[in-house]
Amino acid sequence: MKNDKMKNQYRVNEQIRVREVRVVGDGGSTVMPTRQALDMAHEQGVDLVEISPNAQPPVCRLIDYSKFLYQQKKHAKEMKAKQVKVEIKEIRFGPQTDEHDYNFKLKHAREFLTEGNKVRAYVFFRGRSILFKEQGEVLLLRFANDLEDIAKVEQLPKLDGKKMFLYMAPKKAGVAKKSQQKLDRERREAELKSQNAAKANETESAIPANGGLFANAKISDEALKKLNMD
Repeated sequence: MKNDKMKNQYRVNEQIRVREVRVVGDGGSTVMPTRQALDMAHEQGVDLVEISPNAQPPVCRLIDYSKFLYQQKKHAKEMKAKQVKVEIKEIRFGPQTDEHDYNFKLKHAREFLTEGNKVRAYVFFRGRSILFKEQGEVLLLRFANDLEDIAKVEQLPKLDGKKMFLYMAPKKAGVAKKSQQKLDRERREAELKSQNAAKANETESAIPANGGLFANAKISDEALKKLNMD
């Protein structure tokens, strides 16, 4: 059915009934009587195919019609392949995300981004864990930092109800990566921040250590007061 529909899109040979046509080819284009163009097609063993009927005069090519239809079908297929639908893939973290689970989800996010998809990462807070929303922000910022070689941040961590979202999109081809020196500096800064947060947590006996990624997160004084009041 598709082939029949494509065939009906073009007039060929005797179906072309205008007085003159513009014949295009590798050597340029020439306006000539339609009868002359048909004779040329017959001599070359090809067809006269009208490719632009609305032009003045209509534009035609001297080409085997079957080959022409194949080229058009191939071109349409290539154009469709380029129109890749961008999907948004979700990555969910919990309050007790450990290092192994983090790396597992980081790997999947990298695969999604490499395939051209966007990523929406979020931390879901249950119950009183919402008091420690700063922990979720630390986690998501680390997540974004670990993917910055292939992704850009579309929205920084933002709390929405009991979820904190981070939106990322793949970088376009040709975007220069950051220098290794800059990456190393940012990594050292992140490690120093994590160490300082860990030391602060050690002095707060009221906060149980969970052994996961959030153990290194900074807890606000206001959050501690709320927890102790409970």
